[in-house]
Amino acid sequence: MKAIQISKYGGPDVLELIDMEKPVPAPDEVLIEIHASGVNYADTARREGQYVVPTPLPFIPGAETAGIISEAGASVSSDLKPGTRVVCLVDSGGYSEYVRVHAASVIPIPDDMDYQTAASIPLQGLSAYHILKTMGRVQKGETVLIHAAAGGVGLLAVQLAKIFGAGKVIATASSPEKLKLAEDMGADVLIDYTEEGWEERVLEAAEKGVDVALEMAGGSVFKKTLRCLAPFGRIIVYGNASGEQYKMNPQILMRRNQSVMGFFLPQIMKKPELLQSSINELFAYVNDGRLKLSIGGVYPLDQAAKVHKDLQSRLTKGKLILSIK
Repeated sequence: MKAIQISKYGGPDVLELIDMEKPVPAPDEVLIEIHASGVNYADTARREGQYVVPTPLPFIPGAETAGIISEAGASVSSDLKPGTRVVCLVDSGGYSEYVRVHAASVIPIPDDMDYQTAASIPLQGLSAYHILKTMGRVQKGETVLIHAAAGGVGLLAVQLAKIFGAGKVIATASSPEKLKLAEDMGADVLIDYTEEGWEERVLEAAEKGVDVALEMAGGSVFKKTLRCLAPFGRIIVYGNASGEQYKMNPQILMRRNQSVMGFFLPQIMKKPELLQSSINELFAYVNDGRLKLSIGGVYPLDQAAKVHKDLQSRLTKGKLILSIK
């Protein structure tokens, strides 16, 4: 089978198209013939050796896939027989033609959902869902601040915040085009975070501050976001795209009963009952039209390096997909 492999850390050029043996599933695993895989910032962090957990080399990136079960291990339930259309999150292996995964981690795709749509949901959809609901505990009428609102997680978070009852969604992005996209998805206030003093505009829109803030830039953006937080407000940190560091004295949180929390999706993956119920809820939102997916680009497997380059150059918007079949 063909796969994209990293044998050393570095820029997009370290992504190599290789031929390798097709994996064989263990008794409790299934082998998935991949049709579509999602591309995420986590993949670029893996490639650079900057991910939250170590990335062993050689490594095949890709954490979310949609496809057909090609083979099933001897102890796998008959519900997951060959030919079943499924989606799953994996530790690695999504940038390939086949991947083997534990049977408990795969979820059947609704009959009327295509592979590219299904592959657009797991990582970013589940992240947006659990950042807002499980970690942020967003309540009806609250104000939510979403940075990078035109990105994969951001566009879904804007919509889910509204579905979960947020009274006002403040979206930040780096261009008028991206802000318009966030507005189309339901954002109430649009702010260009490349302009000086953007935090003042946030506070104008939410006089008491924001109740929940989704933060993935780090550094100075985190510092300014903290300034925008309301009493009892919650910041959920799920990335550090800027690479900047910021030292915070946790005692400042005491003054206004505020919280800063980290989010790492693999911890959700360790709770199958939580994972399956939430992704089925997301499927339902997509099917009934409440949650709209924005696929910003579909690329063949051999253009994985171009996808990474475009993503990190901020030339993309919405979800990026590798089309394998």
